[in-house]
Amino acid sequence: MERKLVICLCLSILVACFSAYSQTVQSLIAPGANVEKLAEGFSFTEGPAVDNLGNVYFTDQPNNRIFVWTVEGALATFHENPGRANGLYFDKQNRLLSCSDMDNEIWRFEADGTHTVLVTDYDGKKLNGPNDLWVHPNGGVYFTDPLYKRDYWTRNPDMQQEGQYLYYLTPDLQSVKRIDTDFEQPNGIIGSPDGKLLYVADIRARKTYVYDIQPDGSLTNRRLFTSMGSDGMTMDEKGNIYLTGRGVTVFNPAGEQIGQIPVEANWTANVCFGGKDMQTLFITASQYLYSLRMNVKGVR
Repeated sequence: MERKLVICLCLSILVACFSAYSQTVQSLIAPGANVEKLAEGFSFTEGPAVDNLGNVYFTDQPNNRIFVWTVEGALATFHENPGRANGLYFDKQNRLLSCSDMDNEIWRFEADGTHTVLVTDYDGKKLNGPNDLWVHPNGGVYFTDPLYKRDYWTRNPDMQQEGQYLYYLTPDLQSVKRIDTDFEQPNGIIGSPDGKLLYVADIRARKTYVYDIQPDGSLTNRRLFTSMGSDGMTMDEKGNIYLTGRGVTVFNPAGEQIGQIPVEANWTANVCFGGKDMQTLFITASQYLYSLRMNVKGVR
């Protein structure tokens, strides 16, 4: 009897593992769904982030705007001067954080649009240009700091730090720590909802890495997730990772590519889940905002 029980348990585990890693992109997309263009006429869309109601905020960085696509399906302007915001993410208090690289800072917006500057520099020197960020469940903020020279900068456009690195703003928002320097050009970033894993793309090196997050915010066990870089990225409830660039490329939790979602745009910059049920994939790509109905939900 005990032997039969052990065999049944082993079979159940094998079936669960096979199910987790036998997904395809087609199985993740809702039946009959296609990529839908929601809005156009922007210069370059970036940084989609979902609030606690499912509204999706995104930036048009060249025009220095933050827009919101509401759960009712309407487009509205949230902010008309967000410091050239790029990557966005909401904290647990439903406040919007941004990589505002007009002055190479991290900002936090209240619902009425007023903002607080959370990060101005590292070790007394300006950052290169914060690009993307992710807020840990404990309130700490991980952000990438590559160098993309901007024509609107009035400061010296050259590298401000010694290199292009990954940083961590502590949960008390009082200290910025440099936590990994081994990058050519870090860009997209996302973490698991349990706060245990962090994924960071090195877009120039064409690599994406995954780390174990320690209780103090430090990172250990850096390992290659996949040999593809990414601009922005997101994760679904099954642990699949969505990378961007030429369309959206999806990888299972083991780092195996399970398919691609083509997008009609010169460049696909970023992606997130949103909507009332968190089951719509929103895609920022060049001059457009797209959506795709999914079978899986995103994670906040």
